[in-house]
Amino acid sequence: MAVRKIPTQTQNFRQIKKVLLEKMKIVLMMALTADGKIAKHPNHLADWTSKEDKKLFSKISKEIGVVIMGEKTFKTLPKPLSERLNVVFTLEKNPNQIEGVRWVSGSPKKVIKELEKDGYRRALLAGGASLNSQFLKEKLISKLIITVEPIIFGSGLAMFEGDFNTPLKLKDLRKLNESTVALTYEILD
Repeated sequence: MAVRKIPTQTQNFRQIKKVLLEKMKIVLMMALTADGKIAKHPNHLADWTSKEDKKLFSKISKEIGVVIMGEKTFKTLPKPLSERLNVVFTLEKNPNQIEGVRWVSGSPKKVIKELEKDGYRRALLAGGASLNSQFLKEKLISKLIITVEPIIFGSGLAMFEGDFNTPLKLKDLRKLNESTVALTYEILD
């Protein structure tokens, strides 16, 4: 007969403490053109990405359950993303309440702490460039998932604004279709 070991109060406390102290995991997920642009301009719809990219975004964002974005990015969507909490950074004092949308303001760290208090442990960051930069500057991003699409814009918006020198480690390279790849990077810094 197998004897089951019952955890002590100290072991239980350590496990609970570990979960509580665990830092929220932020995954930045973006589609890029072959020349590194996320859009032609701030109001550009993501209608240029492949169906495979859209399918991957939907799958991962639903698994994670929380999508963080700036208001300009949110306004490029036809409606809030269903089956996910849409956390939208805004400068408006009293934005219209929309089901499935949590309007937020302040620093990314403050917003992350609020999400952690609500029990969330992961979130997907979906842009735009300014918000991506704020999260990267505050070292809140742990992983990047980048879809590279076979198109060149020439001019447009980069994934980040400003000057960074953040080391990455390639964790996965996946071909989504004949010409589109998804790269997954871990942030080392």
